[in-house]
Amino acid sequence: MPYSGPSPDDDLLRPREVAEMFGVRTTTIARWAREGILASLFTPGGHRRYRRADIVAAVASQSTGSNDQQQREQDAVRLYEQGWPIRRVAEEFGVSYSAMRRYLMKNTTLRNRGGR
Repeated sequence: MPYSGPSPDDDLLRPREVAEMFGVRTTTIARWAREGILASLFTPGGHRRYRRADIVAAVASQSTGSNDQQQREQDAVRLYEQGWPIRRVAEEFGVSYSAMRRYLMKNTTLRNRGGR
């Protein structure tokens, strides 16, 4: 059988391309790779690359979990609006204070931080 070249699923993607597929920054993609959320390969020069098939599967699984994610986000806003401090909401959902604060700033009006 003659060799027809690599299949499209064997393509290696650069972090920028993966970030565009997920709608996040390249730094997030690198963090996900370090945390083992995304599998990555290294080029001889030490640059990360991602298999297209792995990324397509990850994007598909992310979209199926989007309803759960939306519910969690609504719960975070609800808890904050019930008077929970941002730090406690962040701990409840296992995210950093700054990430939760940015999320809440986009989705609700933040309370006064003591006159600052």
